[in-house]
Amino acid sequence: MKKPVYKLLDEKGRVLIPKEMRQMAEMEGGDIVKLSVTSGKISVSKVEIVEAGSQNSEAVEAYVNAAVKTMGREKQVELAARILKLAQQQEGGKSC
Repeated sequence: MKKPVYKLLDEKGRVLIPKEMRQMAEMEGGDIVKLSVTSGKISVSKVEIVEAGSQNSEAVEAYVNAAVKTMGREKQVELAARILKLAQQQEGGKSC
C-alpha cells in the first residue's frame, strides 16, 4: 500500500486502521499498540507483551488479552475460572 489513506477521526477520537495496513503491520484484534507524538505527528506501533509497563486498567487489559493468546485452551479456561472467582469474591459472592 504505497498511496496514503485518508480517514475521518470520529467524535471519540477513533480512527479505523485499514485491514490491509493491519495485515502488513501484523496487527490483529487484542494486540497492544503504542501511541506516541513527535513533532505533532502521531505514530502507532505494535508492541510485544514484554514492552508493556503501564499499570493503568487499559494497559493491564491489553496485556492480559495478549498473554491469553499465547496460552493453550486448558490454561485459558483455568485463568478464566480464577478471574471469575476473584470477581465474585469482590462482589461479595454475587454472580457476575
